[in-house]
Amino acid sequence: MRTFQTFIKESIPILDWLPNYKRTNLSGDLYAGLIVGIMLIPQGMAYAMLAGLDPIHGLYAATIPLVLYAFFGSSRQLAVGPVAMDSMLTAASIIILKPENPQMYLVYAITLAFLVGVIQFGLGILRFGFVVNFLSHPVINGFTSAAAVLIGLSQVPHLFGIEFAQSILIQEIIYNIGQQIINIHWITLFIGLIGISILFIGKKLTPTLPISLIVVALSIIIVQLFNLADNGVQVIGSIPSGLPTLSIPLFELNTWITMIPFALTIAFVGFAESYTIAKTVNRQHKDYKLNANQELIGLGMANFGASFFQGFPVTGGFSRTAVNNQSGAKTGLASLVSAALIIITLLYFTELFYHLPKTILAAVILVAVSSLIDTKTPLSLWKKDRMDFVMLISTFFITLTLGIQYGIILGMSLSLIAVIYSASRPHMATLGRVPGTNYFKNISRFPNLENRPDLLVLRIDGPIYFANLNYIKERIDKLMEEKGDALKTVVLNFESITSIDSSGAKELEEWIKALQYKQINTCITGAKGPVRDTLHKWGIVSCVGQNHVFNDDATAVDYFDHKIDANQLSEMQKYSLQQSKDD
Repeated sequence: MRTFQTFIKESIPILDWLPNYKRTNLSGDLYAGLIVGIMLIPQGMAYAMLAGLDPIHGLYAATIPLVLYAFFGSSRQLAVGPVAMDSMLTAASIIILKPENPQMYLVYAITLAFLVGVIQFGLGILRFGFVVNFLSHPVINGFTSAAAVLIGLSQVPHLFGIEFAQSILIQEIIYNIGQQIINIHWITLFIGLIGISILFIGKKLTPTLPISLIVVALSIIIVQLFNLADNGVQVIGSIPSGLPTLSIPLFELNTWITMIPFALTIAFVGFAESYTIAKTVNRQHKDYKLNANQELIGLGMANFGASFFQGFPVTGGFSRTAVNNQSGAKTGLASLVSAALIIITLLYFTELFYHLPKTILAAVILVAVSSLIDTKTPLSLWKKDRMDFVMLISTFFITLTLGIQYGIILGMSLSLIAVIYSASRPHMATLGRVPGTNYFKNISRFPNLENRPDLLVLRIDGPIYFANLNYIKERIDKLMEEKGDALKTVVLNFESITSIDSSGAKELEEWIKALQYKQINTCITGAKGPVRDTLHKWGIVSCVGQNHVFNDDATAVDYFDHKIDANQLSEMQKYSLQQSKDD
């Protein structure tokens, strides 16, 4: 039984690792925290711009949320903060609400962060960490790739130095780009392309080096040195210094109703991606266990922090987590160091970013999301699993053309439909005896098996329940029809059946009675304990006959072939199916 102290340590993981902190971890945590903090400065500002907010809010979102996750998150390497996906979803959500002014836009952003926090924290408290399983890999892949394309296209105005109305639909974005393409500001584009080139090269050659901050610093120097702001290059401008003040989310029902689909999307997708990378990194660290429910609580608390301190939705970042781990992070202290660095920047160094060109922030975003576009998985699925390929492509195009919220919702719906379809059509195999043995195998997979015209041995792989009854019945009828009048015995192999519901039990009884009416011997073999319990409860054993329930196919066939009598059968089944409870 868990003690109260154990419960507290599980609920607030920092109380577990901090009292036992090892000095040998300090250098790695400090270095990793500084590197990730340096990465967060340009990324935070870039993602705030992507979310439609002033860059300062990206830095706000990289302070208190990091601290709260360090306290409540179970991963010790996950680097939480603003990410491209959540930022894009934030912008997509707020566009629909059509805020009247920038202040209202901010209120909507912090409200969205609050709703995401409520959803994630609530699911964690209710131990609903398994919900991530409802987002299949093909759906996440298609959604992420489409969102990455939309994010990339959304940065075209900043990269090209042009202006047009925001949109979350690819057809509208492309149309708007076409309308403004003649107005490209070539100096802005040149700076952006140079930035992209350096970021790509630096990312490949030195992945742990904060190349984005180097690019930011160089661009600021060049813009200021050559006075490019006066020549049409758009810069960030004044950034307020100081820590974020307390902000209050909007508690308005109509606004919440509009935001809920986006909040659910951010909560699910953010958790799925965050948990995936946390789980990947955790394989390299055996000194702690990752807990899906605690991760939901940690991310929920981080989003609460963002909502009450002028931030926007946050989650674990892929690239920053990888750098954090590679740089030697061992505990959540690394996140606390990153947050401290951002706080110092907010207090003393914001004025240094006045001449930062927006095209460089666009370059940072474009390079970051380029890795999210996956072309290998669709090609692999096309060759190996067409159903998953259809789900991926459908989610991809729905997200692009109808919107991000519809993409994830319909993607999840397609996943559930695929599961239901598969479950409603269980694999069924006709079995034949391996000559000279007591083993029965699938006749469609193994040659030279005994396949007698008077015998049908059928194995059903999966549960028997209301959704697949017609399919199973049709398959049985077809196989019996192929055997014709010669058929004398039907063996129903239940070794792969996991469960039978009330509808399945009723239908099974009808099948058995119909076979008995035709004077065809019928028996059940290989049923496991829980399934046997169901067979007894619904009277199926009584219907088929106590002496027609066998441990294996060979015994059943030998009994009906009169190779063993009732006394021999009773001796062979002294640990009979109905008495055994251990399987």
